Amino acid sequence: MYLVGLTGGIGSGKSTVAARLGGRGWPIVDADQVAREIVEPGEPALTELAERFGADVLQADGSLDRPALARLAFADAASRSALDRITHPRIAARIAEWVATLGADDTGPDPLIAVVDHPLLIETGQAGRFDEVIVVLADEEVRLARLTGARGLDEDDARARMRAQTDDARRRAVATHVVVNEGTVEELERAVDAVADRIEAAARSDRDAGD
Repeated sequence: MYLVGLTGGIGSGKSTVAARLGGRGWPIVDADQVAREIVEPGEPALTELAERFGADVLQADGSLDRPALARLAFADAASRSALDRITHPRIAARIAEWVATLGADDTGPDPLIAVVDHPLLIETGQAGRFDEVIVVLADEEVRLARLTGARGLDEDDARARMRAQTDDARRRAVATHVVVNEGTVEELERAVDAVADRIEAAARSDRDAGD
């Protein structure tokens, strides 16, 4: 299996890139979705979050109040670190299970290309485990406008979330491919298609070299 990491700062358009890659038939696991799954009612992570941040992060039905948690967790470095300690290992373990299961089924003649869509790929020290890393970039003010516009985030909240992630210099340092998303959707799709074509060629070459 040829494993591709996809990352980018909040508001960069990474989800649009993931959807485009998925349209080529590449299996994709979304770390954000996994993060939601590991804090569902009954999951140990939810209990730990309530113990650390208080009962205010729970809704009346016992599920996680995500906006309430975000306000507390992004308030300072210590709180963000506590959130990371509770959630990151569990997210990584569940993604590893997905990769292992998918890899066991990789018996076809064509190389299987799988994508881990992870906004904190670099921050969690996982970049080195991938055959290729796609980084989606956009100017900070462009990202801020997207977050406060389409997503409806408060500007202070949006900036706090952006500051909690790494900078573009570190992203570029680990990137195999960089996709800049500051234009139209059509321009982004063309750029993604070009990157995907190169990855498919590299995956075939890698498979042939291993035969």
